[in-house]
Amino acid sequence: MEKIAKFERVSEPQFTKDFLNTFPDTLLPVSEVYSSLILPKRATMGSAGYDFFSPVSFTLKPNESIKIPTGIRAQISDGWLLQIFPRSGLGFKYRLQLDNTVGIIDADYYHSDNEGHIFCKITNDSKEGKTITLNKNEGFAQGVFTMFGITQDDEVCAVRNGGFGSTSKI
Repeated sequence: MEKIAKFERVSEPQFTKDFLNTFPDTLLPVSEVYSSLILPKRATMGSAGYDFFSPVSFTLKPNESIKIPTGIRAQISDGWLLQIFPRSGLGFKYRLQLDNTVGIIDADYYHSDNEGHIFCKITNDSKEGKTITLNKNEGFAQGVFTMFGITQDDEVCAVRNGGFGSTSKI
């Protein structure tokens, strides 16, 4: 298999800024949260998905959401992207969903002004009234690398600086 990407942590100052923006009332020592971040990894040799691990424990009742600053960025080769999905078992058992359906991480996001920090906003969409609790360092999402192509007449030369919605601005 071709090796086309590398996961890294964002810098501690970037993580601290994003974590406190997401959880302003936290009593957790952010430096300890940062030092315990786990890089995404595959569970088995045959796994396509790289598990993303929660930096904190949380509970979601039905219809509740949480935005998770993963502390992770991905250096991705040109011609590839990273797609983020909920872990299959959590989707099946709890209808855990990403709020944007599928996260798309482009290669140039790595150079964004937020260091390419990957966030996941998830919702417990349980129709059966199930509450989900995930512990710190437990897998909640999975990322799959996919090759893509462009049209023969593509002449895009714009440079990214931002995350959600940044590429649709003209």
